[in-house]
Amino acid sequence: MRPSPTSGHVRTAAVLLSGTLAATGLAVVPAATAQPAEAAATAAPGVDFVDIEGDGGTNLKGNVFLPEGATEGSARKYPLIVLPTSWASPQVEYFAQAKKLADSGYVVVSYNSRGFWQSGGHIETAGPKDVADASRVIDWALAHTPADKDRIGMGGVSYGAGISLLAAGHDPRIKAVTALSGWADLIGAIYSGRTQHLQAAGLLGASGELTGRPSPELREIMKNFLSSNLDKEDEMIAWGKKRSPTTYLDKINDNGAAIMLGNAWNDSIFPPNQYADFYEKLRGPKRLEFRPGDHATAEATGLLGLPNDTWSHAHRWFDRYLKGKHNGIDTEAPVQLKSRSSGGYEGYRSWQDVPSGNRTVALDGTKELATGKDSGANGGTIFLTGILDQFLKLPPVVSVPLLPRSRATVWQSERYTEDTQVRGTPKLHTTVTSDKASGTYYAYLYDVGPLGTGKLISHAPHTFHNRTPGKPFAVDLELFSTAYDVPKGHRLAVVIDTVDPLYAEYNPDGGRLEFTSPEGDPSRLTVPTNEG
Repeated sequence: MRPSPTSGHVRTAAVLLSGTLAATGLAVVPAATAQPAEAAATAAPGVDFVDIEGDGGTNLKGNVFLPEGATEGSARKYPLIVLPTSWASPQVEYFAQAKKLADSGYVVVSYNSRGFWQSGGHIETAGPKDVADASRVIDWALAHTPADKDRIGMGGVSYGAGISLLAAGHDPRIKAVTALSGWADLIGAIYSGRTQHLQAAGLLGASGELTGRPSPELREIMKNFLSSNLDKEDEMIAWGKKRSPTTYLDKINDNGAAIMLGNAWNDSIFPPNQYADFYEKLRGPKRLEFRPGDHATAEATGLLGLPNDTWSHAHRWFDRYLKGKHNGIDTEAPVQLKSRSSGGYEGYRSWQDVPSGNRTVALDGTKELATGKDSGANGGTIFLTGILDQFLKLPPVVSVPLLPRSRATVWQSERYTEDTQVRGTPKLHTTVTSDKASGTYYAYLYDVGPLGTGKLISHAPHTFHNRTPGKPFAVDLELFSTAYDVPKGHRLAVVIDTVDPLYAEYNPDGGRLEFTSPEGDPSRLTVPTNEG
């Protein structure tokens, strides 16, 4: 078995950190060199920098924007929006959006999540102390600003999104949430297919060390996770469930906050599937938006103060559910998608209504491959792949005819005689036989042009353990949800191999995998399509 080398991936993540966060509109410098609040206030008139007492007396560094003319003792009350910062981000992250919200009549309080930068405590990774902090910040705002106790919203990007959703399940005062590039199921996001998302976890671990103070518990979890310590798997899953909004779904529904979820198709930290599943189970007012891009790139220009659909929709959401404005956002189709191939929004009544048909790629015959050997097919590189796809429509590509068949299995459809809109979650069903008890493989779906060049549509990892060598077993695997247009004259290809730098690998040396399609249980990839 090739256990994941912790230090190598953390070092790689550290190298990528500054560039990737810069690409999402954020900046990272060591906490010791952070700009003093007084100096930052000089550069941003209208903001007050404050100390807020969080859970257990932990000091949280925050900032406050008030509507013009509003004062702490003002008789007029204004709706309140609380914005916890993203992972590793300084408290100036939301300045541009906070100013816009304040100018439109909101009290806005943003704060550095505990353990990061100048806030006290340790990084708890959206644990109970972070959720309690959110309520303490609301308490502080009601006591020190002209905030209306009956009109409270929360929101944020990434880490701020996750904390906001968790808080909505614990504090019934929260009436509206905008959770952008966040997670609903932390385990489903970074351990999908029972496979560690190594580049994502390494990046989070490295950036936490650079900008904050990870708790001893977090350091232990990261060590076990990155080193593939299966003896601690149950413990890691329990840790993740405690930090997953899906765990508190009943409480979130009972409290009834209006929830807007937004994410990118190629989010390499929190893939879209878990948000879509969570959205379908929400009972209150809700909205789901998916766009091209990678983690937080859809919101990045808005953090810089530039025009941005994600943030304009978030403002409309708050206006509808905190101000009562009839701006139409609640009468629009609640599921809004942008294809990776075209520019317009598509509206649907629900996530289940997104596909109206499907195409099937038969995975027939018997195909065998050697494990642990790279075929050249992979999911790309964290952040870089999603950004190239978002702005240049350049997903990872391979030459399908040149893929070495000893290292990759390949199945292809017929050429399609019309444009095909892939919409939703492709699903793989196959029968696998391994000569080892454990193993990992990665499934890829490609759009293949006339010259054999395959553009990546979707993919997903899968790991198995404790299987009887030589005994076939069936596998059902969901690939990452997407919206992609396959041109007329192209075909679909399914590729499976056993090496991908994005993920962990559990393939023993000399292992072999066999993929078959039993007569009574044929193997196939079902591709959801929009036939409208």
